[in-house]
Amino acid sequence: MKAFGEYYVLFRDCFGRVEHEEHSRVYLQGLLSSLERKSMEPIALSLLGKSRVKALQKFVNTGVWDAEVLGNRHRQEAAKTVSKPGGVYSVDGSDFPKKGTESVGVARQYCGRLGKVDNCQAGVFVAYASEEGHALLDRRLFLPEKWFDKEHRERWEKCRIPEGTTFKTKPQLALEMILALHQEGLFDAQWVTGDDFFGRNPTFRDGLPADLLYFLDIPSDTRVWTKRPEVVIPQPSGKKGRRPKKVRLKKGEPAAVPVSTLANDPSLHWTTATVAEGAQGPIRAEFARLRVVESRDGLPGKDLWVVFRRSLADGQVKYVFSNAPEEIAFQELIRVSGLRWPIEQCFQEGKSEIGMDHYEHRSWDAWHRHMTFVFMAQLFLLRVRHLLKKKLQP
Repeated sequence: MKAFGEYYVLFRDCFGRVEHEEHSRVYLQGLLSSLERKSMEPIALSLLGKSRVKALQKFVNTGVWDAEVLGNRHRQEAAKTVSKPGGVYSVDGSDFPKKGTESVGVARQYCGRLGKVDNCQAGVFVAYASEEGHALLDRRLFLPEKWFDKEHRERWEKCRIPEGTTFKTKPQLALEMILALHQEGLFDAQWVTGDDFFGRNPTFRDGLPADLLYFLDIPSDTRVWTKRPEVVIPQPSGKKGRRPKKVRLKKGEPAAVPVSTLANDPSLHWTTATVAEGAQGPIRAEFARLRVVESRDGLPGKDLWVVFRRSLADGQVKYVFSNAPEEIAFQELIRVSGLRWPIEQCFQEGKSEIGMDHYEHRSWDAWHRHMTFVFMAQLFLLRVRHLLKKKLQP
């Protein structure tokens, strides 16, 4: 296929050796193929033959090439395809059910795909979306805290986890990636979006670059004030040994209320908008917004927008925090809401069509390498769609 050959050439010099070039091409072809199972052995048997299975396995697991160099090239090409003013970074986790205990980072933990605690690996991902499309850009494997104890040291070495790796929460991993992408400067991004796992974490929100606005889901029990309450700041007593009093709300000030209680406020002005095109037609929802003061440890924090999104299908309400300025147009917040979901489309496409979850690799390097190839495969499909769209235009 001519389009695939032209696309692959863009990445060929990331591997150095001729045999690595061949194996990288085969692996990418395998992910894009019609194979029912896109793990290592079926790909090798289909495209190389039985005698080359181990060679392809070695290329992904222990081959001497740098996945970060390949990832950098992927982002450069992705930026050419989707970067547009007003673009959106999205952060989200994706979980991969696994049997056994040998795969890197596997543990009994909450698995979103299964909806329960089970044996799985957990990854954190960043995507970018604009009116030109969407693409996954970066990934981090989450290592549970138990992987840092002495009992896991042997498995740590077998999985080739880099020395110096320290425990980091999922929001910390997401923030690292956002900061690195922002510094890299390839994408014209104005917003950061994510689900309530990230939105309820004030450290994550505070750590984002100052010139990026966020639009982050929050739980329904998140507490806010509709009017900034007064606080009492105690004066120093000057007496040694006496513990200073803490800042507190002024007597008579109301307590913060859950955002869910505000969704029925009669003063809210709701507007209906199309947020996405679904398989069965446009997806529409009602939106409202309210200026609030967030509650942090029972004290007033920042002035923020709460955006309410009510599904027309089932009436379910979602809640969002945004640090957008007070004067921002409501239509801009609604536009960004529609760009919150493409990262989930990336996961759905990756797992249903490209073998994102078909891998059987156990090592740290192999997991990150596999995900990078998945990103490349998705970008190729997006470029093909763009090409076909141009050909259909009069």
